[in-house]
Amino acid sequence: MGKTSETPRTTLPSGIATVLKRLHHPLDIILLCVRWYVAYSLSLRDLEEMMAERGVEVDHSSVHRWVIKLVPLFEKAFRRHKRPVGRSWRMDETYIKVKGQWKYLYRAVDKEGNTVDFLLRARRDKTAARHYFEKAIDGNGEPGTITVDKNVANLAALDALNIVRTTPIKVRQNKYLNNIIEQDHRAIKRIVRPMMGFKDFWCTRIILSGIEVMHMIRKGQLNNGGGTRTVAEQFYSLVI
Repeated sequence: MGKTSETPRTTLPSGIATVLKRLHHPLDIILLCVRWYVAYSLSLRDLEEMMAERGVEVDHSSVHRWVIKLVPLFEKAFRRHKRPVGRSWRMDETYIKVKGQWKYLYRAVDKEGNTVDFLLRARRDKTAARHYFEKAIDGNGEPGTITVDKNVANLAALDALNIVRTTPIKVRQNKYLNNIIEQDHRAIKRIVRPMMGFKDFWCTRIILSGIEVMHMIRKGQLNNGGGTRTVAEQFYSLVI
């Protein structure tokens, strides 16, 4: 394969190089496959075929391994440079199938549509919702208002949080205001759809985090990510 202008050709920092030391493909091929997988509606076998058309022999299992190894590094770096979100949140959960069973991806956006946070849970209950709210607040600060649907588990979780707070979070139930988060789910589900079903809960959480990171970059949520840099360049900048 000839040089691809959108992929970087440089040396990774030592910590990331340690993760990749046993992977025997060129850096630009590895990063390109990881980005394509979390950015577009592609299966692992799609990527294997696309690389073959470019004269690069890459097994789909290798791409999966690269994603699982590298995406946590991208997410950790992104969270250090994530733009602050607003204090009015719209929260909802959507369904993700893992090993033939539905799991629940908790998500929220602010009123401008910026992603607040996300968390995949095995169950849809008060405990899962509370874990999500605690994670979102820990990473993004305290909201003034959270808008939810009529799911009683979400309301119970927020009630439990408010009991121990000096300044309670205002809770609203308004399906119309929550349209923005329901629409935002579609961007994630569109990428997930060709992946032909997840087989492992832990791996699913990692892959979804990569999809969410790319989605946030597209929405301009990477601090100092704008200017003339493309979305691809912003993504690569997280680790090089």
